[in-house]
Amino acid sequence: MSAATDTAGSAGPLRPGSAIGQSVRDSLVVAKRNLIRMARIPEMLIFGLIQPIMFVVLFTYVFGGSIQVGSSTSTQAYREFLMAGIFAQTVTFATAGAGAGIADDMHKGLIDRFRSLPMARGAVLTGRTLADLVQSALTLIVLAVVAVLVGWRTHENFGKVLAAFGLLLLLGYAFSWIGALIGLSVRTPEAATSGGLIWLFPLTFISNAFVDANQMPTFLRHIAEWNPFSANVQACRELFGNLPPGFQASDAWPMQHPVWASLMWSVLIIVVFRTLAVRKYRSATA
Repeated sequence: MSAATDTAGSAGPLRPGSAIGQSVRDSLVVAKRNLIRMARIPEMLIFGLIQPIMFVVLFTYVFGGSIQVGSSTSTQAYREFLMAGIFAQTVTFATAGAGAGIADDMHKGLIDRFRSLPMARGAVLTGRTLADLVQSALTLIVLAVVAVLVGWRTHENFGKVLAAFGLLLLLGYAFSWIGALIGLSVRTPEAATSGGLIWLFPLTFISNAFVDANQMPTFLRHIAEWNPFSANVQACRELFGNLPPGFQASDAWPMQHPVWASLMWSVLIIVVFRTLAVRKYRSATA
C-alpha cells in the first residue's frame, strides 16, 4: 500500500503532453499494489483454482463417455471438447473477484485515498483489471497442467495454442471490466460477489462449453450460437485442434468465424464497459 501511495504521490500533476504516459505509470503502480496484496493472501489464488479443477475432474470422469459430441461418445473426445469450455469459464468467473475487490476498496475508503492523489482517474480501475489479468494467466497455467494430467492434448502447432490462450485472457480481461462496473454499483463486497456470479451461470451453461449446442432446443441453440462465451470456446477448440470427429458447426456467423467473433466481442465489451465503469467511478468518487 505504501509503495502504491508513494509512487502515485510522487508522479506530480498531469501535463497535457504526458497524460497517456502518466496514466500508464499510475495504472502499473495500482496493478503492482494489487499483485502484492494477492501474493500476501495466497488463499485467493488457491480457492480460485479449486472450482475449475473440480469441474475438470467431475465432467471428465462422471459425464465423459455419456455425452455425445459430434459422432463420438468416447471419453477422450469429450475430454478434449470440454477443456476449452473449462478454461473460458475459469477466466470469466474471475469477474466476481474483480467486482468484490473494487467494492471492498470502495467500502474501506481506499478509493477516496487514491482520489486525493495526483493520479489519473481511470488508473485505479485499469490497474485492478491488469492485476486480475495476471492472476487469470497464473490460474490458466495451473489448470492446463491439471488438464494434461487427466489426458487433455492439443493437436495444433505451438503458435495456435498460444493464440487460444491469448483469446482466453482477452475474454477474461473484457469481463473484468463488467466486474469493475458491478463493484462500483453495489454497496458491499458480498453483493458484488453475488451480482458477479448470478448472470455468469446462464451465460456459461447456455453455450457450447459443456455440450454440443446443436443438440439444444431451437431457441436455446440460437442464444448459444450468438453468445460471446460460445464464440471464444469454439475459437479455442479450433486453435487447440480439439474439435471431435464428425463435429459440424452451425451456420451462424460466430460459429463459422469464431476467432474473429471472439476478438470482436471482447473488444466491444472492453470499450463499452470500460467507458461505463470509468464514468461510474468518477461519479462515485465525486
